[in-house]
Amino acid sequence: MPEPKNPADPNAIAVFSARGVQIGYLTADRAPWIGGMLRNGREIEAIFQAATPAGAAIRVGFDGEQPLLPAMTLARREPPSAARDGLWPDETYFDD
Repeated sequence: MPEPKNPADPNAIAVFSARGVQIGYLTADRAPWIGGMLRNGREIEAIFQAATPAGAAIRVGFDGEQPLLPAMTLARREPPSAARDGLWPDETYFDD
């Protein structure tokens, strides 16, 4: 939902759950683009993919397209050598 009167950013787009609970905001770099689509009547649907240090990664579908999560792999990966020393690398999230 666009928030044109938001004092921090007039391009702010609030994100709500299917139950109508606000769960956050789009990033400032994506908000103007998505806001333009909303103003032009485009249908946008999103699903949660994963928690990230900044909030969440989501998958988005436009114009009635159903957003899909990437296929999950069930294979257990051996942690990198740094992880065995107690240092884990940053998570990497893949976009289509």
